Amino acid sequence: MLGIDLYTDLTDEQRDAIVDSIARKIVQRRLEMPVILLLETHKPLSFLASQGLLVAMPFLIPLIGPERIADFSKLLRKRENIDLLIQRIENMAAGRGGLESTAAEGQG
Repeated sequence: MLGIDLYTDLTDEQRDAIVDSIARKIVQRRLEMPVILLLETHKPLSFLASQGLLVAMPFLIPLIGPERIADFSKLLRKRENIDLLIQRIENMAAGRGGLESTAAEGQG
């Protein structure tokens, strides 16, 4: 479909780059808690979500692009990738929290 490989799994480097990108955007918007709650509660449905992305691909291509949809679908196929994303969000949020508390101490 559109010359995009939908079957080959992501390499570890590709997976880490996608997870870092998603986690960074979530932490920048300060949405850690709702996203972690959503991911934890819907983790058993991650494979279905990956397949849903493929079904919705014709509608999402103009918004996101076919390669990114394929990559997100590959990421959601494995439940351990969801665990990795949650862990990365928590680590980035904890790192940001440490920076904020240091800045607050400097002001006070």
